[in-house]
Amino acid sequence: MIRENINDLIAFAAVAEERSFTKAAARLNVSQSALSHTIKGLEQRLGLRLLTRTTRTVAPTLQGEDLLATLTPCFEKIESRLQALNDAQDQPTGTVRIVAVEYAIESILWPKLSPVLKQFPSVNIEFVMDYGYTDLAASQCDAGVRYGDQVSDGMIAVRIGPDERLICVGAPAYFEEAGTPQVPQELVDHRCINLRLSTHGALYAWEFEDPEGGEIHVKVKGQACFNTINPVLRAARDGHGLALVPERLAQADIESGALQMCLGDYSPYFPGFYLYYPSRQRSSSAFEVVLEALRERK
Repeated sequence: MIRENINDLIAFAAVAEERSFTKAAARLNVSQSALSHTIKGLEQRLGLRLLTRTTRTVAPTLQGEDLLATLTPCFEKIESRLQALNDAQDQPTGTVRIVAVEYAIESILWPKLSPVLKQFPSVNIEFVMDYGYTDLAASQCDAGVRYGDQVSDGMIAVRIGPDERLICVGAPAYFEEAGTPQVPQELVDHRCINLRLSTHGALYAWEFEDPEGGEIHVKVKGQACFNTINPVLRAARDGHGLALVPERLAQADIESGALQMCLGDYSPYFPGFYLYYPSRQRSSSAFEVVLEALRERK
Protein backbone atom coordinates (compact mmCIF):
# COMPACT_ATOMS: atom_id res chain seq x y z
CA MET A 1 0.00 0.00 0.00
CA ILE A 2 1.31 3.48 -0.86
CA ARG A 3 2.50 5.07 2.37
CA GLU A 4 0.58 8.34 1.89
CA ASN A 5 -2.68 6.38 1.77
CA ILE A 6 -2.46 5.32 5.43
CA ASN A 7 -3.85 8.57 6.83
CA ASP A 8 -6.55 8.54 4.17
CA LEU A 9 -7.55 4.99 5.18
CA ILE A 10 -7.72 6.06 8.82
CA ALA A 11 -10.02 8.91 7.75
CA PHE A 12 -12.21 6.54 5.73
CA ALA A 13 -12.50 4.09 8.64
CA ALA A 14 -13.57 6.90 10.96
CA VAL A 15 -16.34 8.07 8.61
CA ALA A 16 -17.51 4.51 7.92
CA GLU A 17 -17.65 3.65 11.64
CA GLU A 18 -19.28 6.91 12.72
CA ARG A 19 -21.52 7.08 9.60
CA SER A 20 -21.17 10.82 9.83
CA PHE A 21 -18.63 13.30 8.49
CA THR A 22 -19.39 15.60 11.44
CA LYS A 23 -18.65 13.00 14.10
CA ALA A 24 -15.66 11.62 12.22
CA ALA A 25 -14.17 15.11 11.80
CA ALA A 26 -14.53 15.72 15.54
CA ARG A 27 -12.95 12.34 16.27
CA LEU A 28 -9.97 13.08 14.01
CA ASN A 29 -9.77 16.76 15.01
CA VAL A 30 -9.98 18.00 11.41
CA SER A 31 -12.48 20.15 9.52
CA GLN A 32 -15.38 18.53 7.65
CA SER A 33 -14.24 20.07 4.38
CA ALA A 34 -10.71 18.68 4.78
CA LEU A 35 -12.11 15.26 5.66
CA SER A 36 -14.44 15.30 2.64
CA HIS A 37 -11.52 16.26 0.38
CA THR A 38 -9.44 13.39 1.81
CA ILE A 39 -12.16 10.81 1.15
CA LYS A 40 -12.73 12.07 -2.40
CA GLY A 41 -8.99 11.84 -3.10
CA LEU A 42 -8.85 8.27 -1.78
CA GLU A 43 -11.84 7.22 -3.90
CA GLN A 44 -10.28 8.77 -6.99
CA ARG A 45 -6.96 6.97 -6.48
CA LEU A 46 -8.69 3.65 -5.90
CA GLY A 47 -11.22 4.19 -8.66
CA LEU A 48 -13.98 3.06 -6.28
CA ARG A 49 -16.94 4.64 -4.54
CA LEU A 50 -16.40 3.78 -0.87
CA LEU A 51 -19.23 5.78 0.73
CA THR A 52 -22.82 6.51 -0.20
CA ARG A 53 -23.78 10.03 0.86
CA THR A 54 -27.25 11.46 1.29
CA THR A 55 -28.44 14.66 2.96
CA ARG A 56 -28.97 12.76 6.21
CA THR A 57 -26.75 9.70 6.27
CA VAL A 58 -23.38 8.33 5.21
CA ALA A 59 -22.96 4.59 4.72
CA PRO A 60 -20.23 2.38 3.23
CA THR A 61 -20.84 0.84 -0.19
CA LEU A 62 -20.26 -2.88 -0.65
CA GLN A 63 -16.66 -2.13 -1.61
CA GLY A 64 -16.41 0.19 1.38
CA GLU A 65 -17.72 -2.48 3.76
CA ASP A 66 -15.18 -4.95 2.37
CA LEU A 67 -12.33 -2.47 2.83
CA LEU A 68 -13.48 -1.60 6.36
CA ALA A 69 -13.60 -5.30 7.30
CA THR A 70 -9.97 -5.59 6.20
CA LEU A 71 -8.78 -2.39 7.88
CA THR A 72 -10.46 -2.78 11.28
CA PRO A 73 -8.49 -5.80 12.58
CA CYS A 74 -5.26 -4.33 11.25
CA PHE A 75 -5.79 -1.01 13.01
CA GLU A 76 -6.88 -2.78 16.20
CA LYS A 77 -3.73 -4.90 16.16
CA ILE A 78 -1.56 -1.80 15.76
CA GLU A 79 -3.43 0.05 18.52
CA SER A 80 -3.19 -2.98 20.80
CA ARG A 81 0.58 -3.18 20.30
CA LEU A 82 1.02 0.54 20.91
CA GLN A 83 -1.12 0.25 24.03
CA ALA A 84 0.96 -2.68 25.24
CA LEU A 85 4.07 -0.54 24.90
CA ASN A 86 2.36 2.23 26.85
CA ASP A 87 1.28 -0.23 29.53
CA ALA A 88 4.89 -1.21 30.03
CA GLN A 89 5.35 2.03 31.92
CA ASP A 90 5.67 1.80 35.70
CA GLN A 91 2.51 3.84 36.37
CA PRO A 92 -0.92 3.45 34.72
CA THR A 93 -1.65 6.49 32.57
CA GLY A 94 -4.65 7.90 30.76
CA THR A 95 -8.16 9.29 31.05
CA VAL A 96 -11.32 7.23 31.55
CA ARG A 97 -14.73 8.80 30.86
CA ILE A 98 -17.72 7.12 32.53
CA VAL A 99 -21.36 8.08 32.02
CA ALA A 100 -23.83 7.30 34.81
CA VAL A 101 -26.81 8.62 36.74
CA GLU A 102 -26.13 10.85 39.73
CA TYR A 103 -27.04 8.15 42.25
CA ALA A 104 -24.53 5.69 40.75
CA ILE A 105 -21.78 8.33 40.71
CA GLU A 106 -22.35 9.28 44.34
CA SER A 107 -23.01 5.82 45.80
CA ILE A 108 -20.72 3.55 43.75
CA LEU A 109 -18.27 5.29 41.44
CA TRP A 110 -16.87 8.06 43.61
CA PRO A 111 -16.43 5.99 46.82
CA LYS A 112 -14.56 3.30 44.88
CA LEU A 113 -12.56 5.55 42.55
CA SER A 114 -11.57 8.34 44.91
CA PRO A 115 -8.74 6.15 46.33
CA VAL A 116 -7.64 5.34 42.75
CA LEU A 117 -7.01 9.01 41.99
CA LYS A 118 -4.81 9.30 45.09
CA GLN A 119 -2.91 6.09 44.36
CA PHE A 120 -2.30 6.74 40.65
CA PRO A 121 -1.51 10.42 39.90
CA SER A 122 -1.35 9.80 36.13
CA VAL A 123 -4.89 8.36 35.95
CA ASN A 124 -7.68 10.83 35.21
CA ILE A 125 -11.38 10.00 35.55
CA GLU A 126 -14.18 12.09 34.06
CA PHE A 127 -17.69 11.48 35.38
CA VAL A 128 -20.52 12.35 32.98
CA MET A 129 -23.98 12.50 34.54
CA ASP A 130 -26.77 11.47 32.18
CA TYR A 131 -30.13 9.80 32.85
CA GLY A 132 -30.65 8.75 29.22
CA TYR A 133 -29.43 5.62 27.46
CA THR A 134 -26.22 7.28 26.32
CA ASP A 135 -24.46 6.05 23.19
CA LEU A 136 -20.87 5.54 24.33
CA ALA A 137 -19.31 6.22 20.92
CA ALA A 138 -21.34 9.37 20.31
CA SER A 139 -20.55 10.74 23.77
CA GLN A 140 -16.90 9.66 23.54
CA CYS A 141 -17.20 7.78 26.82
CA ASP A 142 -15.17 4.68 27.60
CA ALA A 143 -17.85 3.02 29.72
CA GLY A 144 -21.26 3.54 31.24
CA VAL A 145 -23.19 2.39 34.30
CA ARG A 146 -26.68 0.90 34.22
CA TYR A 147 -28.73 -1.55 36.20
CA GLY A 148 -27.98 -5.11 35.16
CA ASP A 149 -31.29 -5.66 33.38
CA GLN A 150 -30.75 -2.53 31.23
CA VAL A 151 -27.37 -3.32 29.65
CA SER A 152 -27.54 -3.59 25.86
CA ASP A 153 -26.55 -6.73 23.98
CA GLY A 154 -23.05 -6.68 22.55
CA MET A 155 -21.59 -5.00 25.62
CA ILE A 156 -19.29 -6.46 28.24
CA ALA A 157 -20.95 -6.01 31.64
CA VAL A 158 -19.12 -6.15 34.97
CA ARG A 159 -21.03 -6.09 38.24
CA ILE A 160 -19.96 -3.13 40.39
CA GLY A 161 -22.70 -2.98 43.04
CA PRO A 162 -25.06 -5.13 45.11
CA ASP A 163 -28.66 -5.92 44.22
CA GLU A 164 -30.97 -2.95 44.64
CA ARG A 165 -34.62 -2.32 45.31
CA LEU A 166 -36.86 0.73 45.16
CA ILE A 167 -38.81 1.45 48.32
CA CYS A 168 -41.72 3.77 49.10
CA VAL A 169 -40.88 6.34 51.77
CA GLY A 170 -42.44 9.39 53.36
CA ALA A 171 -41.91 11.77 56.27
CA PRO A 172 -43.49 10.76 59.61
CA ALA A 173 -45.64 13.92 59.50
CA TYR A 174 -47.04 12.90 56.12
CA PHE A 175 -48.10 9.46 57.39
CA GLU A 176 -49.75 11.07 60.42
CA GLU A 177 -51.73 13.34 58.12
CA ALA A 178 -52.58 11.03 55.21
CA GLY A 179 -52.28 7.55 56.66
CA THR A 180 -50.17 4.62 55.45
CA PRO A 181 -51.02 2.77 52.23
CA GLN A 182 -51.38 -0.97 52.77
CA VAL A 183 -51.21 -2.04 49.12
CA PRO A 184 -49.67 -0.28 46.09
CA GLN A 185 -53.08 0.40 44.52
CA GLU A 186 -53.89 2.80 47.39
CA LEU A 187 -51.11 5.14 46.22
CA VAL A 188 -53.54 6.74 43.76
CA ASP A 189 -55.20 8.37 46.78
CA HIS A 190 -51.91 9.81 48.11
CA ARG A 191 -49.73 12.76 47.21
CA CYS A 192 -46.67 11.35 45.51
CA ILE A 193 -43.47 12.89 44.17
CA ASN A 194 -43.05 12.06 40.51
CA LEU A 195 -39.95 11.31 38.46
CA ARG A 196 -39.91 12.14 34.75
CA LEU A 197 -37.76 9.74 32.75
CA SER A 198 -35.35 11.46 30.38
CA THR A 199 -35.26 8.37 28.15
CA HIS A 200 -38.71 9.08 26.69
CA GLY A 201 -40.11 12.01 28.67
CA ALA A 202 -42.90 10.09 30.39
CA LEU A 203 -43.63 10.03 34.10
CA TYR A 204 -42.25 6.92 35.76
CA ALA A 205 -44.97 4.42 36.67
CA TRP A 206 -44.12 3.03 40.09
CA GLU A 207 -43.31 -0.68 39.95
CA PHE A 208 -44.08 -3.24 42.63
CA GLU A 209 -44.36 -7.00 42.85
CA ASP A 210 -47.28 -8.87 44.40
CA PRO A 211 -45.96 -11.34 47.00
CA GLU A 212 -48.36 -13.89 45.53
CA GLY A 213 -47.04 -13.29 42.01
CA GLY A 214 -47.39 -10.70 39.28
CA GLU A 215 -46.24 -7.15 38.71
CA ILE A 216 -48.08 -4.03 39.85
CA HIS A 217 -47.68 -0.69 38.07
CA VAL A 218 -49.16 2.44 39.61
CA LYS A 219 -49.34 5.87 37.96
CA VAL A 220 -49.12 8.28 40.86
CA LYS A 221 -49.81 12.00 41.02
CA GLY A 222 -48.70 14.93 43.12
CA GLN A 223 -47.59 18.56 43.04
CA ALA A 224 -43.84 18.01 42.66
CA CYS A 225 -41.99 16.34 39.80
CA PHE A 226 -38.24 16.03 39.16
CA ASN A 227 -35.99 14.40 36.57
CA THR A 228 -33.24 13.35 39.01
CA ILE A 229 -33.58 11.24 42.13
CA ASN A 230 -31.89 13.29 44.87
CA PRO A 231 -34.46 16.13 44.83
CA VAL A 232 -37.21 13.49 45.04
CA LEU A 233 -35.74 12.30 48.33
CA ARG A 234 -35.43 15.88 49.60
CA ALA A 235 -39.07 16.60 48.78
CA ALA A 236 -40.12 13.48 50.68
CA ARG A 237 -38.12 14.59 53.73
CA ASP A 238 -39.85 17.97 53.50
CA GLY A 239 -43.24 16.26 53.75
CA HIS A 240 -44.50 16.83 50.21
CA GLY A 241 -45.65 13.26 49.75
CA LEU A 242 -44.47 9.71 49.18
CA ALA A 243 -41.44 8.87 47.05
CA LEU A 244 -40.11 5.74 45.38
CA VAL A 245 -36.33 5.76 45.76
CA PRO A 246 -33.38 3.35 45.96
CA GLU A 247 -33.25 1.83 49.43
CA ARG A 248 -29.54 2.54 49.89
CA LEU A 249 -30.10 6.20 49.03
CA ALA A 250 -32.78 6.52 51.71
CA GLN A 251 -31.10 4.35 54.35
CA ALA A 252 -29.51 7.20 56.34
CA ASP A 253 -32.83 9.10 56.47
CA ILE A 254 -34.67 5.96 57.59
CA GLU A 255 -32.12 5.30 60.34
CA SER A 256 -32.34 8.91 61.54
CA GLY A 257 -36.14 8.85 61.54
CA ALA A 258 -36.46 11.57 58.88
CA LEU A 259 -38.24 9.06 56.63
CA GLN A 260 -40.31 5.93 57.12
CA MET A 261 -40.79 3.06 54.69
CA CYS A 262 -44.07 1.48 53.64
CA LEU A 263 -45.10 -1.30 51.25
CA GLY A 264 -41.81 -3.10 51.88
CA ASP A 265 -43.35 -6.50 51.11
CA TYR A 266 -44.13 -5.26 47.60
CA SER A 267 -40.58 -4.03 46.84
CA PRO A 268 -38.56 -6.73 45.03
CA TYR A 269 -34.80 -6.77 44.57
CA PHE A 270 -33.33 -6.50 41.08
CA PRO A 271 -29.79 -6.60 39.59
CA GLY A 272 -27.67 -3.70 40.82
CA PHE A 273 -25.30 -1.47 38.89
CA TYR A 274 -23.02 -2.82 36.18
CA LEU A 275 -20.19 -1.14 34.31
CA TYR A 276 -20.62 -1.76 30.59
CA TYR A 277 -18.30 -1.13 27.67
CA PRO A 278 -17.96 -2.29 24.04
CA SER A 279 -16.77 -5.85 23.54
CA ARG A 280 -14.06 -4.56 21.21
CA GLN A 281 -12.94 -1.84 23.61
CA ARG A 282 -9.14 -1.70 23.76
CA SER A 283 -8.10 -1.83 27.36
CA SER A 284 -5.75 0.95 28.52
CA SER A 285 -3.73 0.75 31.71
CA ALA A 286 -5.94 3.44 33.26
CA PHE A 287 -9.12 1.58 32.29
CA GLU A 288 -7.80 -1.67 33.81
CA VAL A 289 -7.12 0.11 37.11
CA VAL A 290 -10.63 1.62 37.12
CA LEU A 291 -12.25 -1.71 36.23
CA GLU A 292 -10.44 -3.55 38.99
CA ALA A 293 -11.38 -0.92 41.57
CA LEU A 294 -15.06 -0.99 40.60
CA ARG A 295 -15.51 -4.75 40.38
CA GLU A 296 -17.99 -5.98 43.01
CA ARG A 297 -16.58 -8.55 45.38
CA LYS A 298 -18.91 -10.58 47.57
